[in-house]
Amino acid sequence: MEHSVPLPMSAPSLGEQACIAPSPLPVTVIQKLQAILGRLIANNRLEKCITIYVEVRSSNVRASLKALDLDYLEISISEFNNVQSIEGYIEQWGKHLEFAVKHLFEAEFNLCNDVFERIGLDVWMGCFAKIAAQAGILAFLQFGKTITESKKEPIKLLKLLDIFSSLNKLRLDFNRLFGGAACVEIQNLTRDLIKRVIDGAAEIFWEIFVQVELQRQSPPPQDGSIPRLVSSITDYCNKLLGDNYRPILSQVLVIHQSWKQKKFQEMILVNEVLKIIKAVDLNLETWVKAYSDATLSCVFAMNCHWHLYKHLKGTKLGELMGDSWLKEHEQYKEYYSAIFLRESWGKLPGHLSREGLILFSGGRATARDLVKKRLKTFNEAFDEMFRKQSVWVIPERDLREKTCQLIVQTVLPVYRSYMQTYGPLVEKDASSSKYAKYTVQGLEQMLLSLFLPRRERYGSFKGRPTGSKIDNGVDLRRTASAVA
Repeated sequence: MEHSVPLPMSAPSLGEQACIAPSPLPVTVIQKLQAILGRLIANNRLEKCITIYVEVRSSNVRASLKALDLDYLEISISEFNNVQSIEGYIEQWGKHLEFAVKHLFEAEFNLCNDVFERIGLDVWMGCFAKIAAQAGILAFLQFGKTITESKKEPIKLLKLLDIFSSLNKLRLDFNRLFGGAACVEIQNLTRDLIKRVIDGAAEIFWEIFVQVELQRQSPPPQDGSIPRLVSSITDYCNKLLGDNYRPILSQVLVIHQSWKQKKFQEMILVNEVLKIIKAVDLNLETWVKAYSDATLSCVFAMNCHWHLYKHLKGTKLGELMGDSWLKEHEQYKEYYSAIFLRESWGKLPGHLSREGLILFSGGRATARDLVKKRLKTFNEAFDEMFRKQSVWVIPERDLREKTCQLIVQTVLPVYRSYMQTYGPLVEKDASSSKYAKYTVQGLEQMLLSLFLPRRERYGSFKGRPTGSKIDNGVDLRRTASAVA
């Protein structure tokens, strides 16, 4: 007890380059203990001596571990809703387990050997097994098991791979320290944990494709935005293909296949990811056709194709799918953008025909009536289109701004020219606001406010304009005097 002092904790101690702790007792003390042991053995007191030794040394290890704040090891399944809520603990678990094994248990293993080597292997290995069990190695293994018992969700696969990586990194240490017959409980728990981790990770991985296919039957977003499945699956596959997880997941899948006596497939991970992304593509094709409104389906297609091109270019998943696949999505975005403009806003200028409006050919009254009629038709078409599309969303800012600019370029030049030429015919009319309803500036502001995500929309305008006014006090209608 005089020489059993907890290992001082410091940040560098948990670093990856931390060295293995030296024997924690001076040589002179070890020699005295061996002398005492010799006398006690002669008087049949060995068991009592081992009990005291285990009690003192295990409490010393526990005191060292206490400084790491390991309360999270006691978390039960009922205490957390999902793996995401405790993923920070899983990262800590890996570091703490490595520290405990390489520093604390390594030191105790060596010390048991030094003190009890003359008595025999069974004695000192048995002594170390008791210290390890009482000091907390079982709690580390139980925490890992608790994670494997939590409900299945995508992030759980990544966390199971983290656990496997930590255990795999310590495999040689575990075999050396806990490989003896006396450590059979630790061996069984470790084997059970590894099996649970590999089975759980493989099960979740193979289900991804199935889940993507099942989502095909669900309706696409009503606002034309990007389905969560598209963004989450592509992000997820990118992580699985990244340098951190790809080698670990490949190893897990190979082990899992070997347990099932299946032939080793070198490209198993890559082939499955390709299959998953092709399933996502098929989902998109299905969802594009599911909209009853053709222009909304174009917005949806633009969103998804642009998202895939923009967010996968230059990534591991993008490299796997290839440049031609990425280019195809970029081209599809352009294709649907052109159709969207042509079939919606591109039809508006047609309402502002100049036919029959050569002044004086039929008199000003006739021209005024024609202008009123055409402006009324234009306004009704504009209001209906704006009302409908004001709840649609284009999440990507660059695509949203470009689309709005294209709409502005399609509508505004024609409207400006028309109002400059024929606006004076109706501006002095008593009911001018009914026909000359919008200023050019007002139209532009309204068009540039389209397709905002909900949080930005209400943050900017406190609600969408239902007709001609925005609730920040700016009147977007024409005044009787000016054409912007």
